[in-house]
Amino acid sequence: MSDTHDQQSALTALGATELRERLADGRVTSVALVTVLLERIETIDSPSSTIALRSMAAVASDALAVAQERDDERARGEVRGPLHGLPVVIKDSIEALGLPGLSGSSALVGRPSRDAELVTRLRDAGAIVLGSTNLSQWANIRSSRSSSGWSATGGLVGNPWALDRSAGGSSSGSGAAVAAGLSPLAVGTETDGSIVCPASVNGVVGLKPTVGVVPTTHVMPISPSQDSPGPMARSVDDVALLFSVLAQQEPQTVTRPLRFGVATNWRTGDATTDQRFDDFVARLESRGFEVTRRDVALPDTQAFEDELTVLLAELHDALGDYLAQRPGDGVHSLADVVAYEDAHAEIEQPYFGHDFFVRAVSLGGRAHPSYAPARERNLRWAVETCLTPALQDVDMLLAPAYGPSWKSDLVVGGHPGPASPATMAPAIAGWPIMSLPLGLVHGLPVGLALLGRAHDESTLLEGARQLEKEIAEFAPLPAPTFRAPERG
Repeated sequence: MSDTHDQQSALTALGATELRERLADGRVTSVALVTVLLERIETIDSPSSTIALRSMAAVASDALAVAQERDDERARGEVRGPLHGLPVVIKDSIEALGLPGLSGSSALVGRPSRDAELVTRLRDAGAIVLGSTNLSQWANIRSSRSSSGWSATGGLVGNPWALDRSAGGSSSGSGAAVAAGLSPLAVGTETDGSIVCPASVNGVVGLKPTVGVVPTTHVMPISPSQDSPGPMARSVDDVALLFSVLAQQEPQTVTRPLRFGVATNWRTGDATTDQRFDDFVARLESRGFEVTRRDVALPDTQAFEDELTVLLAELHDALGDYLAQRPGDGVHSLADVVAYEDAHAEIEQPYFGHDFFVRAVSLGGRAHPSYAPARERNLRWAVETCLTPALQDVDMLLAPAYGPSWKSDLVVGGHPGPASPATMAPAIAGWPIMSLPLGLVHGLPVGLALLGRAHDESTLLEGARQLEKEIAEFAPLPAPTFRAPERG
């Protein structure tokens, strides 16, 4: 890295909590911070740069002007809220005035964007919406052969630790941008794994809140029963800060001793990652944490099939409604999207198709007779068979999240590598889940998953704070290496 990179890193390595303190006491200005971040984006993220991370979908043209406005307000003693003067990036599936909001698809180019309700909350809290982040196109619900992090409008997101490795998905760019120091805060969305996965493989903290806690107005939908926007950052405190704004609720203070459950049979399949998790659990026990080990229900073929049926049926209706209500001309239904992508296959389908979209169109939505029983079975498995017994007498459940990131391969598809089933039950139930970095395996981040009860993010965040302190001694995380593509 050059001297310019090093100078940028000195400021961009700081988290949102510390930056907020420096902004408050005048050691840094929002204009200076945004200027450095924009320079860093141009240096390492743009397609013409040496690294070409491609985590950003677009940069807000008014970012510097808003930064100046926040500085002027602070000089007058006016502070809008807890994010005053702090930059944040949002996933390209979240609409914001001045940003394209394309969900990675050329089918939406030129359609006007509105401020999503969560973006309004960010602005009201004083945040500077710096830009939008690239993603797995249409939030990765389009194809059974999709490559995480690729979109027709943004290309393929690289992993800041090794550029030929996947940044996960579907909130690929949000995870990569935070890890790379392009923004201290990011917003992703998750239906099943789309925050936890990129948080894990990029080495950042991510929280998928309880479904319904963060509004989804003007956010490209997949499944109203499972979709949830959530915060991503480099520390638990920063995630908690952003969550408090997105959810418009302050996490409650939890002072009692916490009880941790451990899913002994949820494994990633990567031996080193799973051993890392076991060693960390042993450390917790030796340090006096209350740990209960138990086998937890595993999903079977029926559970997977039911979830896919539910997602595709809800996608047909929810995405159709979203497209029909979005201003501007163009695609207004899922069937329109399929027709558009077939007519523009060289742009939209150069590497993989849209078989899930085709199947969703054939289902025709939630009115299909397979939907209701699939949802009932799925919810019963997630809540009654899996989560309720797993969380009995404990405050949260721990499991490995994902192992080291896999190589991106657009030709044969880039499906996730080693992963535990940790995201599935909370996704179906709509309950919260987090991922914390658990150090490096073969030079690549791996994650620790924390699962909690619905609407109990406060306990989950407090547990995450305690575990983060232990991890800092057990498996500290260095800065990303931006390792060049290599064989092996």
